[in-house]
Amino acid sequence: MTFELPALNYSHAALAERGMSQETLELHHDKHHQAYVTALNGFVEKNAELQGKSLEEIIALSYADDALAGVFNQAGQHWNHIHFWNALSPTGGGIPSALEANLVESFGSVDDFKAAFKTAATTQFGSGWAWLIQKADGSLGVTKTANGVNPLATGEGTALLGLDVWEHSYYVDFRNRRPDYVSNFLDNLANYEFAESNLA
Repeated sequence: MTFELPALNYSHAALAERGMSQETLELHHDKHHQAYVTALNGFVEKNAELQGKSLEEIIALSYADDALAGVFNQAGQHWNHIHFWNALSPTGGGIPSALEANLVESFGSVDDFKAAFKTAATTQFGSGWAWLIQKADGSLGVTKTANGVNPLATGEGTALLGLDVWEHSYYVDFRNRRPDYVSNFLDNLANYEFAESNLA
């Protein structure tokens, strides 16, 4: 099985009016994500144990295995970015009713959810991700992961909405202002319909 870079569901310029420039998408999707895919395919080609396995199976096999740390980094980032491109929308920011009800039940209000998510995203030291997850008991929560780690690997819950907080995801548009990037994502770019579709 050869892994491939997925096409975006929107043009490279489609998010510019909402705070994510064409340059950012061209660099992030076409260069950074492609590099993860290329490296992952290189690992798979050289390791018979990985051949024929799905991306999710490779993540489960390689997570927390020091000997396969390089494999996990590439596989985790490939999975994370597939999720991330779907978590963005040119018409983002609107929260559908079923998800809103879940957010209010779990966090108290939508504003409290956004505050918790922003705290997770801005306090992730260095590179990593912030996630809205659904826990095993059905409630929603917020978590953060370092580098290429994700809730799929940790078993912490089902990823509903993930935000990349590696500097390459925001530096062109927001320079070092990660809090502004996170707020802009939550208010203008987040595809909450996608998040709702991930609910159990």
